[in-house]
Amino acid sequence: MIRCFARALPLGAPSITTFHFASPPSITISITASHSSASSSSSVTASRRAVSLSIIAVASSVISSGYFSSPALAEFSEIPNSGGVKSLDLRIGDGEVPIEGDQVAIHYYGRLAAKQGWRFDSTYDHKDSSGDSVPFTFILGSTNVIPGIETAVRSMKVGGIRRVVIPPSQGYQNTSQEPLPPNFFDRQRLFTTIFNPTRLANGEGSTLGTLVFDIELVSTRRPNR
Repeated sequence: MIRCFARALPLGAPSITTFHFASPPSITISITASHSSASSSSSVTASRRAVSLSIIAVASSVISSGYFSSPALAEFSEIPNSGGVKSLDLRIGDGEVPIEGDQVAIHYYGRLAAKQGWRFDSTYDHKDSSGDSVPFTFILGSTNVIPGIETAVRSMKVGGIRRVVIPPSQGYQNTSQEPLPPNFFDRQRLFTTIFNPTRLANGEGSTLGTLVFDIELVSTRRPNR
C-alpha cells in the first residue's frame, strides 16, 4: 500500500509537498510550487494536476519494479487452497459474495509481469455502442476462465476491488482460456511470451506466465433469479 503524507502551507508561501512510501523501497518525492496571492485559479489547478501526474508516474514505476510483489508487504496474503494466488484488497465491497454457478460480472486490468507490468487488456477499454465500459461476464466454476481469477472472485463481495498476483500454474494454460484480449496483436504478444518455447526450455516457465490483475466485482446473479 502506498501512503502519502502532504503538508499544506498558506496561500502565498512556497509549498513543498513530500510523499513518503510506507514500505521499502523508501522513496521520497518533493514537488515545489510557488503560489502568490495573485495566482489565478487556473495556475493552482495546473499545479494540482502536475502533482497528481507525478504521483501516478511514480506509482507506476514502483509497480513495474516489482515492489507490490515484495514479501515485505504484509498486506498481500496468499488465498487458502489457491495454488499460490496472492491478493490485496484495495476496496472491500458491501454486496453479495458469489457462489458456484453464479453469473458474475467483473472489470479488470490485466498485466504481464514478464513484460515489466505490460497491461495487455482492460475491460474499461471495452466499449458498447453508447460508449460505456462493458464488464467481462462468466459463470463461476465453468472452468473457461483462468483459475486465478475464479479463485480471487470467490471470496470477494460485490463492489470490492482486489489486486491478485497469479502464478503460471493458475494462469493461462492454453490460448483459449478467458479472459482474452480482443486485439489480435495483444493476444499474440501475450501468448508468445507465456508459451515461448526457447525460454521455457531454459527453465523460465515459473516466471513467464505470472499475471497481475486488478479485479472489480461488479455484480453476481443466481441462475434462478
